Amino acid sequence: MSHANLLSKTLAARQNPSFQFQWSKTLDRATQHLSAEKEDIVLLDLELPGYQGFDAYLHLRRQYPTHPVVVLINSEQKMSGTEAVMQGAQDYLVKGQYDDELVGRVLNYAVERKRSEERLNQLSFYDPLTYLPNRILFIDRLRQAMMAANRYHQHVALLFLDIDRFRRINETLGYSVGDELLKAVAGRLTGNLYETDTITRIGSDEFVILLPNVVKMTHAVKVANKILGAFRLPFSIQGRELFMTCSMGISFFPNDGDDVEILLKNADKAMSLAKLRGRNNFQLYSSTMNAKTLERLELENHLRYAIERGELELFYQPQIDLKTGKMVGMEALLRWFHPNRGRLSPSEFLPLAEETGLILPIGEWVLETACRQTREWLEQGFPELRVAVNISDLQFREENFAWNVDRILKKTGLHPSSLELELTENIMMDKEGFSDASLDALKSTGVKLAIDDFGTGYSSLGTLKRFPVHTVKIDQSFVKEITTNPDDAAIANAIISMAHSLRLEVVAEGIELESQADFFKSHHCDKVQGYLFSKPLAVAEFSSLLEKQLAH
Repeated sequence: MSHANLLSKTLAARQNPSFQFQWSKTLDRATQHLSAEKEDIVLLDLELPGYQGFDAYLHLRRQYPTHPVVVLINSEQKMSGTEAVMQGAQDYLVKGQYDDELVGRVLNYAVERKRSEERLNQLSFYDPLTYLPNRILFIDRLRQAMMAANRYHQHVALLFLDIDRFRRINETLGYSVGDELLKAVAGRLTGNLYETDTITRIGSDEFVILLPNVVKMTHAVKVANKILGAFRLPFSIQGRELFMTCSMGISFFPNDGDDVEILLKNADKAMSLAKLRGRNNFQLYSSTMNAKTLERLELENHLRYAIERGELELFYQPQIDLKTGKMVGMEALLRWFHPNRGRLSPSEFLPLAEETGLILPIGEWVLETACRQTREWLEQGFPELRVAVNISDLQFREENFAWNVDRILKKTGLHPSSLELELTENIMMDKEGFSDASLDALKSTGVKLAIDDFGTGYSSLGTLKRFPVHTVKIDQSFVKEITTNPDDAAIANAIISMAHSLRLEVVAEGIELESQADFFKSHHCDKVQGYLFSKPLAVAEFSSLLEKQLAH
């Protein structure tokens, strides 16, 4: 303890002592203290009882690899001091050769050097945005988990997670909001996992979760469901509430691969399938996904050239005025004639178009084609018609969307009053998806705005007063059992009454039975559309329908 007392007196003599000491006579007592307290630095005498030469340092380093250490050596042990530094010690002091300036400098330098090492370690092995382990550290932990799983006959699970429609956050709210959202997601994921689990951000909005020591595969399913549940709560970002969902794919070691990259790739494939199945869900990897993934890539490749190859076509479904029984408009509906698979419905390719961004050129083609065709029918002497065109949320969020609509109207010569843009209810209710200015810009063009699939989202008709909306379309899910389900009937009647009180038109879609049409007529709904009146028709067939109406 003489050296300990001497060091204490040396540092106490400094004008501004910055260190407080606690001494232990044995290494065992010292490690007990270290387990209970977080020390800034350890001064280690290499001549502690029971240890020879370099052994004391190696023993301490094995138990506490992150603690900064300065070793105390005799003047004959300088080689041991140098070796300790080479093995990770921050510095060494020669016993008896103390002065306040030297000791203070060594200790301060040791602490600062350790902090620098930690900062370098953070940069080398952690994501600078989320502070999660980066790919390098994650893969190392995954390999360790795989070796342990082999040894103890267990499994390892990988959850590949992608934030649904994250790109729109960056595009509409800016990258600073996007970065804050990523950090919030990282925090929420961490809060729903065990300390033994590892999360990494492997891409812009992609995370991978490592679950080691998995005895039952159902554990991974429970974790996935827990994460989906955690995403149901909004994220509070810079004073905004953002509702997000995620899609996940799960692969298992060793069932789905015995190699790191294969496991990651298979979890990624399962995640892609989750997106194709509507997002906000998870899928387990299976070998059949290889064929599905290849099919998806081929479909995407064909879709990129569908416009220039003339494979896209618009069909039109009539909208009927219930008071007169005459056709007063139509909805433009997209079809794709795939070169190998034949005619595809929108549900088979539009989710892929939205995910890849191809919906933007496709949506523009649909809008221009519908406007041009409507203009041609009007020039041929058919009655005043209004064409309804569905607009995707990605289109609507484009900064120049209103300008583009105005450009297409001028290009095709269609009067704005003959065009109705159908926006989903969730787009309109998403406070961050648009600004009042963008809606006002659309209104200034003279086009009509409709809310499609009304009743399936989170809005109420009372909130529609602030929007320049002309039409509300009752979702067909309420129409199917309108004559047998009192709840559906009550909802539909309430929508009609409240919409009319706000001077809005109401359209019921999905009418297939006379009894359904009679219900909406008796409740003073304005328009209806559905297979009872006509299925969606190609241009030639729709022209014939117009001619028949003109003849009457």
